Amino acid sequence: MLFYATTVVTNLGESFEHLRSASRGLGRCAKFAGIAATVPEIVDRPAAPPLRVANGAVEFSHVRFAYKDRAPLFDDLHLAIGAGEHVGLVGPSGSGKTTLTKLVLRFMDVDADSILVDGQDISRVSQRSLRKQVSFVPQDPQMLHRSIAENICCGIEGMRVPDLDLVREVGRAAHVEELVNRLPAGYDTVVGERGVKLSGGQRQRVAIAQAMAKSAPILILDEATSALDSESELLVQEALWKLMAGSTALVVAHRLATIARLDRIVVIDGGAVVEQGSHRDLLDLGPEGVYGRLWRHQSGGFLAA
Repeated sequence: MLFYATTVVTNLGESFEHLRSASRGLGRCAKFAGIAATVPEIVDRPAAPPLRVANGAVEFSHVRFAYKDRAPLFDDLHLAIGAGEHVGLVGPSGSGKTTLTKLVLRFMDVDADSILVDGQDISRVSQRSLRKQVSFVPQDPQMLHRSIAENICCGIEGMRVPDLDLVREVGRAAHVEELVNRLPAGYDTVVGERGVKLSGGQRQRVAIAQAMAKSAPILILDEATSALDSESELLVQEALWKLMAGSTALVVAHRLATIARLDRIVVIDGGAVVEQGSHRDLLDLGPEGVYGRLWRHQSGGFLAA
């Protein structure tokens, strides 16, 4: 009797464990089904043509945009970026710098007027073709649970297996090679879910190498050196200048020293362009200038302009 009772209790315990596992699986399936059934807000128009980029000029043509149930963030914003021009976006937190980059990538649509790339309204072309023409290095890059080489080549159309020659070339330029030389598996090292096995600065180097490998005519950098120490930042800045060569670049930065060499700096405050010009031109505006005030706060009076 004791033997049979023990067997029954053991089987019941296993049954409850299986039921709990099945219930957990059903819950996850329900969440996934809910996500899959969500209707996307940003969709292509029927028979939307592909974006054709010859030069890479970007223009925000009197853009109006507001988040849901909020006052307009941009109202009649106009900003033209010439082909091959390198433009920095600066301003106080909440002024709309990152929102502008999301609008270019069409993660959100403008409420009025348009954003043009080489004269083409991005809301009228396919999203796939738009993002194919844009390289994006975010503030917090997310890696796939794959090798470093596969992450660098991720998104390159037609490339099913990483091109190791290309990986090594961009790896040297982005200073990723210094990282992989210390790893037993080198470029075959698996980075873990979302790149948890790499530090923030290492993920940013891999993201820069990925952008170099994609070699798109339009480049967006959103705080691409925010997770780096001073020594690593100098190395990555060299990589960024190589990356920006021959492309139209839109660079968002809080650390003004990283954008002082750009062709033009645009200061956004309150959803509007309040100042624009070179680093020296903006400092010449004097104490009343927004850029001059931000520069003094960061330099502390010790950095030469």
